[in-house]
Amino acid sequence: MILIMKLAIIGDFNPKSETHIASNEAILHSKDLLQCDLDSYWINTKDITKETFYQFDGFLIAPGSPYSNMDNVINTIQFARENNIPCLGTCGGFQHMVIEYARNILNFKNAQHEEYDKNSSELFITKLSCTLKGREMELNLTPNSKVASLYGKNRVIEKYYCNFGVNPDYLQIIKNGPIRIVGSDREGEIRILEYPDHVFFIGTLYVPQVQSTKRTPHPLVTGFIEAIINKCQKF
Repeated sequence: MILIMKLAIIGDFNPKSETHIASNEAILHSKDLLQCDLDSYWINTKDITKETFYQFDGFLIAPGSPYSNMDNVINTIQFARENNIPCLGTCGGFQHMVIEYARNILNFKNAQHEEYDKNSSELFITKLSCTLKGREMELNLTPNSKVASLYGKNRVIEKYYCNFGVNPDYLQIIKNGPIRIVGSDREGEIRILEYPDHVFFIGTLYVPQVQSTKRTPHPLVTGFIEAIINKCQKF
């Protein structure tokens, strides 16, 4: 029997979005490399229900925030984290992984993103002092991290599309929790997070999908899909 896996792309799809088109193409590149049967579906954030969580084998939290329903996205991330379901968040996806972590692990129940409520007293995600949109930047990866293992090196260059990032005021609080900061830029700003002892739970402030090509699929996307395959094969 052929095992057909299902991947949910959580986001409000925009056919004119460069990062959304790149997400679709990056998945195809890695699928071809791995020669696996995996179907991917965009799930509008307004349409997510509890039943959605049990219909998919992995979740890609897509770029493109603010989402039409932030709470549904946070609940999806929480489900993936708590149930050891492969989850990759990029750009806005990374930012919402931080919010989920702050609310449900660090116990900042009112943790917020400035795009949704700029007057919140607990803004874990704020507007960057200097936009990263359209910029390529060098990143230092933590040796022996899952991310460094997937790249096969400790220094990479990636492209950004975001205007928001981690609020420096909460940096130490984030570091004090269980999540690992495994990638940073030259100034030491957080750019990659991974959750320990999880099959695959990684967030990147940049968008790795845009660097993927048919000849060279992106290693993070490939690693993500491999994690889905490995988890499904155990059942």
